[in-house]
Amino acid sequence: MDDVERARQILAEERQSIDNIDAALVNLLAERFRHTQRVGRLKAEHGLPPADPAREQDQVARLKALAKESGLDPVFAEAFLRFIVTEVIRHHEQLRRDDGA
Repeated sequence: MDDVERARQILAEERQSIDNIDAALVNLLAERFRHTQRVGRLKAEHGLPPADPAREQDQVARLKALAKESGLDPVFAEAFLRFIVTEVIRHHEQLRRDDGA
């Protein structure tokens, strides 16, 4: 096996690993959103606000620390979490509107 063929084999193996990780991430995000939907319904039923800035701040700090420990860019981890939290809050606001209707 020449160097180029070996490189292609390694590339295919790495891409398969990436595909597997992507599938796991999607499944974990789906599970996370199932839980946040339950939280959103609970908040809507009891008139609680859709957002919880103190909780969000704690989660950002926790995730940034985890990212740093794992060798992941903490700035990226924060941006990723803020993207997710923004989507969760949007869902919670929708649930609140639906509950009030």
